[in-house]
Amino acid sequence: MLYKSITPRFIVVFSVILTAALLRLLPHWPNFTPIAAMALFAGTYFDRKQYAFAIPVAAMFISDLIIGLHANMPAVYLSFAITVVLGMAIRKKVTVGSVLMASISSAIIFFLITNFSSWLAMSLYPKNFTGLIECYIAGLVFFRDTTYGFSFFMNDVLGTTFFSAVFYGAFYLVQMRFPVLDKSRF
Repeated sequence: MLYKSITPRFIVVFSVILTAALLRLLPHWPNFTPIAAMALFAGTYFDRKQYAFAIPVAAMFISDLIIGLHANMPAVYLSFAITVVLGMAIRKKVTVGSVLMASISSAIIFFLITNFSSWLAMSLYPKNFTGLIECYIAGLVFFRDTTYGFSFFMNDVLGTTFFSAVFYGAFYLVQMRFPVLDKSRF
């Protein structure tokens, strides 16, 4: 059964995911990574939902083993899974606008979920609505740190947008050159 899933399209999409995981290991500006773009791309182009989630999560986990594990990983992986769902949502209409909107949305979702997780885990903030708002405000201040690039949040948005443009654009060009990769032609 597995061999039926391994098509030229699968190999190309898998190669993009592998490339993104490897790029994560190279030196980069903080938060300027291909990870969210990898999740969007997987959600859009893997035909099977289980591959759309499992392959990029496995690639991310393996790179996390190299980079280092941390306590906030469940929140990061949850935001990553939601980004895969965003990729699935744009599957039927992949346009510059839909990819851009999904890229920006994934950065916002990442910010909201990871800061919520920090609020839950850290004793620094009271466990009430005021404490949650304080945590988000502190997160905004952290994301405005311009020591490395524009800011952590803008680096996330720019990184996701840049790598999405590279991944989606390259896949589009490859589909034009090799029509067997374009499912819409069948």
